[in-house]
Amino acid sequence: MCDVPLVSVVVPTYERSAMLVEAVESVFRQTYGNVELLVVDDASELPAEQALAEVTPPADTDLRVLRHEENRGANAARNTGIEAARGEFVAFLDDDDYWRPGKLARQVSALRGADEAVGVAFTGLVYVDENGTTTATTSPVTDGDFLEQLVRGATFGTFSAVMARADVFDSAGLTDERFPCWQDREWYFSVAADYDYVSIPEPLTVRRYHDDRQISDDYEARRDVAYPLLVQKHRDRIAAVDPGYERTFLATLNRYVGLAALRSQRYFDGVRYLLRALRYDPTAAATYLYLLVAVGGRYTYEPARVCRRLFERVSHYVSTVRARPT
Repeated sequence: MCDVPLVSVVVPTYERSAMLVEAVESVFRQTYGNVELLVVDDASELPAEQALAEVTPPADTDLRVLRHEENRGANAARNTGIEAARGEFVAFLDDDDYWRPGKLARQVSALRGADEAVGVAFTGLVYVDENGTTTATTSPVTDGDFLEQLVRGATFGTFSAVMARADVFDSAGLTDERFPCWQDREWYFSVAADYDYVSIPEPLTVRRYHDDRQISDDYEARRDVAYPLLVQKHRDRIAAVDPGYERTFLATLNRYVGLAALRSQRYFDGVRYLLRALRYDPTAAATYLYLLVAVGGRYTYEPARVCRRLFERVSHYVSTVRARPT
């Protein structure tokens, strides 16, 4: 094993040239010193190669731009990058996210210090709005069985927060291009069949929310495509591991769909899916809370959402103040 193994960074991009430059520059600022950066342009009107014409990679970073002739979706772009990658480790970065400087170094260290059963490493995330204001911070789960945690809906983070050993793709496969959303979590289920994980709690990945991020808010895509596909692909294997996992898995997915319906102001649908979630798992206290704020439609859900955002901002402010040196 090389003392400084090559890390391949895959950045899928489509029609976000300004944010792409910021994402790429965050890779250039990494403290880790042996990086292959693969930008995969999913047929943007302004080619990524032109958008990046003015950026200069550091000496320890090899920048390559690959291009699809037609738009094929984020997972197809990720797969193009995976297939072209030469590194011992592969990390992903969405074109509208960016990293803090020590992210790659911490993940490489974590994976090299773990046994071979550990296939992926996650970092915490900080969420910012269009003005760069921090709205929330999350940390990945740090212990427990990978599959069980996924079944229960535990937080691990998006593709931008994960690094994988290159050989993980031999068993887990490439990312599934049929999924319009839940793309990261679906691939994690595939990884969990053969591998464990390691987590770095620090928020080294920055996730931006903006008007373009419509995939995360597409209720119909979750209900009509992602939900049935995820059940079809993973339900039987999960049930074979533990029959109790199956009911928890279905409860979690129905809760996710219900929450997506509420975000889309489809309150009746939200209540219906939350009730389905409770039928599968009547012990899930959080689902009762969501149902409570959903039954009054916008008159109860919207105030609850505002209060939650306020609580998250206050909590982040308090944690930041406490972390300051005295």
